[in-house]
Amino acid sequence: METTQIKDTEQKNTAMEANTTIQPGDTISGSQAVLEALIAEGVVTIFGYPGGAIMPIYDALYDYNDKLEHVLVRHEQGGIHAAQGFARTSGKTGVVFATSGPGATNLVTGLADAQIDSTPLVCITGQVFAHLLGTDAFQETDVINVTMPVTKWNYQVTDAHEIPNVLAKAFHIARSGRPGPVLVDITKNAQLQQFEYPGYQKCNHVRSYRPKPIVRKEYIAEAAKLINSAQKPFVIFGQGVILGGAENEFKAFIEKGNLPAAWTIMGESALPTDHPLGVGMLGMHGNYGPNVLTNECDVLIAIGMRFDDRVTGRLDKYAKQAKVIHLDIDPAEVDKNVKTTVPVWGDCKETLPLLTALIEQKDHSNWLSEFAKYAAEEDKECIQPEMHPEGDVMSMAEVMQALNELTKGDAVIVTDVGQHQMVACRYAKFTQTRSNVTSGGLGTMGFGLPAAIGAKYGAPDRTVVAIIGDGGFQMTLQELGTIMQFGAAVKILILNNEFLGMVRQWQQLFHDRRYSFVNITSPDFVMLAKSYGIEGQTIDQRAALKTALKTMLDHDGAYLLEVKVGKENNVFPMVPQGSSVAEIRLK
Repeated sequence: METTQIKDTEQKNTAMEANTTIQPGDTISGSQAVLEALIAEGVVTIFGYPGGAIMPIYDALYDYNDKLEHVLVRHEQGGIHAAQGFARTSGKTGVVFATSGPGATNLVTGLADAQIDSTPLVCITGQVFAHLLGTDAFQETDVINVTMPVTKWNYQVTDAHEIPNVLAKAFHIARSGRPGPVLVDITKNAQLQQFEYPGYQKCNHVRSYRPKPIVRKEYIAEAAKLINSAQKPFVIFGQGVILGGAENEFKAFIEKGNLPAAWTIMGESALPTDHPLGVGMLGMHGNYGPNVLTNECDVLIAIGMRFDDRVTGRLDKYAKQAKVIHLDIDPAEVDKNVKTTVPVWGDCKETLPLLTALIEQKDHSNWLSEFAKYAAEEDKECIQPEMHPEGDVMSMAEVMQALNELTKGDAVIVTDVGQHQMVACRYAKFTQTRSNVTSGGLGTMGFGLPAAIGAKYGAPDRTVVAIIGDGGFQMTLQELGTIMQFGAAVKILILNNEFLGMVRQWQQLFHDRRYSFVNITSPDFVMLAKSYGIEGQTIDQRAALKTALKTMLDHDGAYLLEVKVGKENNVFPMVPQGSSVAEIRLK
């Protein structure tokens, strides 16, 4: 015992000595330079998994434990999804460490997810020694070419002198303009190399990289003229409003013009869901009115969204009657899918106030009443039957409604991918921004649990509820070990229908109920959670629902609640693939 105490004390003293402030001109290792860059960028939390090729960075990290918190995940994909969740709730850049070869390739799904959903990440991977590159050395993979299609920028460092400038550039590119993931691959020799530290300068300019396009005020004037002449204007908005921090500017815009506004799943929570001008969600499983009336509006104002196929349905039948105004920071998105009448390039935090100043206050009450009519029909034909199902089997919608009553819209809701995701996005109530965390463009099953862990680190004072299906949960359930070790107080709500529900729904509706490999058997989730020191329970009776949800929310720490729901319940409304948004089905 005494020997152990002495050894621990010696290690702590060594760490304290090594942790003195590094100054320009000091001789340090490339690994230390990496960690100094993270500190200079304001990074506090890193998600990662060590390995041979990144071991020098982890060795240096041992001496930085008072400045940097490292969360040891159970799989590199869990690490990058956690970093995504962190970025989405905090508004900061998520950071991930992984080793070479399989460690790096395990990041690819998360990189693709972050790329399409515009999530700022800096991923640092170890690589074999530079002299071994191209020799098929142990755990060598050409991570630069592997990840080039799914990163905003990537770079391989082979000399420690490059590290400060490359990482400054990496953070600038990841968070500026349209955000996205960046990967920096660092060879082991560069991590070990000693060099004279030049200091660290944050980057705010990269030659040939223009993250914000020039705002053209003549286009803003044209857009305002179209809006002022419109009889049936309709705003559709996406995550660009949140990424731009333009929630207040957006709210002022729609309120001045009295403009109905609908959100994509990525834009949800930019506007409180109970706002009187918020008319619901767009898309394949969105609300009835926003989808149908897209094809009846005369001016369509798209803000910070990319006209994804799940929103547009058949492009040759999408809003052909409307003049289209598209506000976006990424010029590549303008005219990509939908032909724009007036493009408004730029950061919407800058362009929206300019546009708001030029639009007139209007009374669009007759037009707004059209949305109300469709909402009433959807409520009667779809929502109420879902909220009050016949029989004893619970529906996902009623679980969401009970959760809303308890959280009052203040919780962060993190979803996995599938039927539960669509139900959660349809029915969750939100009072504040950065509250809806989901995998939108890539639709990554397994996203939910690790993203919720990261979301809790990004918003430690908020309640974080992970809503996950029985299929997606089993893809990354090993991250329960991360919760066990680091104590992330995530509330895990599994909606178990014993099917891969979204695929089953399509097989039922479009493949004559040929249920091919969608029945899924699950372990005892509660017993599994308890093996990780996480309390939980399973319910299958409606009478127990609210009490069980309250127990979950009130519990001090992580908690798993499994709710058995209807096996063959479907999510409606639904726009069948290949159909127009006006052909949305209520049943």
